[in-house]
Amino acid sequence: MGGLVNTGTSEFRMLRSLSASIGADPLLVQGAGGNTSIKQAGVLWIKASGTWLKNARDDEIMVPVALAPLLDAVAQRSPAAETAGQFTLADLNPRQLRPSIETTVHALLPQKIVVHVHCVETISIAVQANAEALLEERLRGLDWAFVPYRRPGLPLAQGIAERLKPATNVLVLGNHGLVVAADTVAEAALLLQRVTGLLARPPRPAPAPDLDALLRLAAGSDYRLPASAAAHDVATDLASCRIAASGSLYPDHVIFLGVGSVIAGPGENAAAIVARTAAAPTSLLFPGKGVLMRRDANAGAEAMARCLADVVARVDGAARVNYLSPKENAELLNWDAEKYRQQLNREGATLQ
Repeated sequence: MGGLVNTGTSEFRMLRSLSASIGADPLLVQGAGGNTSIKQAGVLWIKASGTWLKNARDDEIMVPVALAPLLDAVAQRSPAAETAGQFTLADLNPRQLRPSIETTVHALLPQKIVVHVHCVETISIAVQANAEALLEERLRGLDWAFVPYRRPGLPLAQGIAERLKPATNVLVLGNHGLVVAADTVAEAALLLQRVTGLLARPPRPAPAPDLDALLRLAAGSDYRLPASAAAHDVATDLASCRIAASGSLYPDHVIFLGVGSVIAGPGENAAAIVARTAAAPTSLLFPGKGVLMRRDANAGAEAMARCLADVVARVDGAARVNYLSPKENAELLNWDAEKYRQQLNREGATLQ
């Protein structure tokens, strides 16, 4: 099979270019999130787990997976389909990269090109209890489907299979993100642009952070200001802070920042929060003031801190929001595939 695969085709190069462009936009992809794929000559080439789409143009981040046996495993609900690792083509994968945890999702869609993003415009709707009604208003005329939350991997693929129709080329994943599919990279790019445009809404304005107060609150602790000034908005805007305080909204938040958000109480500084929680949360929200990040938080955690602010700023303060349940949080934290991504994040390997 390896001799039939040509990764130098113009379509493959175009996918790498689109992937890098998507990966550089924090409103579409954050850190190691999101993935893209192309099917050719019986092989599904998909972004490797833990790698960053923004590096797709310059780095070899695509993993070859034998498509037919993977689809057979999905149909049989075989545990082997969960990570898809045993279906990789070793001779075309010299770096021994692992396929994305969402490889089964890409395999199920019949189109040649599949693009999955954690678009903040989409997530801000997909976390709401009336998401399907909101989507119906905005996506009328498109071949779309809404898939209620399932854990990424095989459960999500099975949820998609239950709602997938032959013409479906847009999937909105509850508490997760957006998938678009097409037969060419150009068509996929246009469809992504169209859908995200239809779902776009302006973020709620947020007051500026109180940096002096935050520095005082961080004194004597292992906390610092976040890399992105936009990350503060989740705390300075009290409506956003209330939404974030109530739980976890989507999987990558749990993986890279932990369950929910830690909110400072009246008069608490960073050291007091650590003492109260008997832990060292990755991020701390100080209502009306801003955010502090643990000193060792890396780029993946920083990206998710910015993502949280971007998502909740687009959720109406009066909206009914669906949060991940304690069981769903635990599934993510105890899942081997996500432990692998967590390990890469801790080691900084996702920056390569």
